[in-house]
Amino acid sequence: MKIAIIGYGKMGKEIEKIINERKHTVSFIIDIQNQPDINKINSSNTDVAIEFSGPEAAHNNILKCLDLNIPVVSGSTGWIDKYDETARSFKEKGGAFFYASNYSIGANILFKLNRDLAHIMKMFPSYEVNIEEIHHTTKLDKPSGTAISLAKGIIEEVGRKTKWELDNSSSAETIKITALRKENVPGIHTVTYESDIDILQIHHSAKGRRGLAHGAVVAAEFLMGKKGVYGMHDLLKF
Repeated sequence: MKIAIIGYGKMGKEIEKIINERKHTVSFIIDIQNQPDINKINSSNTDVAIEFSGPEAAHNNILKCLDLNIPVVSGSTGWIDKYDETARSFKEKGGAFFYASNYSIGANILFKLNRDLAHIMKMFPSYEVNIEEIHHTTKLDKPSGTAISLAKGIIEEVGRKTKWELDNSSSAETIKITALRKENVPGIHTVTYESDIDILQIHHSAKGRRGLAHGAVVAAEFLMGKKGVYGMHDLLKF
């Protein structure tokens, strides 16, 4: 496969390593310094793009890939409020789009456990739920996309929660998400249910970016030859 990397920060460099390990070819590396080069990408020189740019550029980069008729795998966060309209555009125009807030296999197991646990905890309203995420100091968006995905999973399953708030819980219907930034932390997510009697937690701690990069490249392999909108649930089939 010929894969374009859009966004060449720490994640982009890790993705490049995995692309080479899996015997694919890097067709383009697009970053801030050469952003106009994205217009050179076409179906003859690139099979799929993997996009991990910043939150301010991600949405435009994704739509540009759609205009170029290039399948795109995105892991950028901070733009997710535009996800529904973006997915609709890909479906209407016959494009191929794969999005996940976290490409780690372990984190996606966490998403599944989170939903299952929330479904159980629906029967136990004495437990209050909150989420904590910790990331490196260079992560621009708060809270993380993974934390938001966890909150959405709880809201859809537990029944008594309707929204999340950052560093706050203004009502009984709100899930509080605490976002901390510390040096050299790839990503830690903890969901806590607490009652007057005890505390129940599920927790995922990434050791590095390699798991995310590996999952993104596998998603690119999965997307080849497909049309439509996909996510990790399609890839992993839990």
